Amino acid sequence: MEKKYKVEFFENSNCTYPAEEYIDSHDAKMAAKVYRTLSILEENGPELREPYSKHLDDGIFEVRAKVSTNLARVLYFFYIGKRIILTHGFTKKVQKTPTPEIERAKSHRKDFLESEAKKNENS
Repeated sequence: MEKKYKVEFFENSNCTYPAEEYIDSHDAKMAAKVYRTLSILEENGPELREPYSKHLDDGIFEVRAKVSTNLARVLYFFYIGKRIILTHGFTKKVQKTPTPEIERAKSHRKDFLESEAKKNENS
């Protein structure tokens, strides 16, 4: 069955994928839980809500996974063409998502949008 949305990893200027590297740095159980939640996100897109996903600020969302007391978060935003761009991840240690993490996601989104604009100019 074809997914309604397409999850993609943001590629930074170092040609690395911060969200993918974060997810894959976890043990198999947590990584599997995050990827399973991303699959649910691909089916539901912007309709997905807590406990799986939460809007944070200015179009930045977090996908949530929990194994025991470990809380993994992967930040993302929506882009045209039903694309979901995962910016990066972090392990949540406090109640509220830290502002620097949200700002980092916004910075990655800005870089992504600039990159997409260049691609469109050259095509």
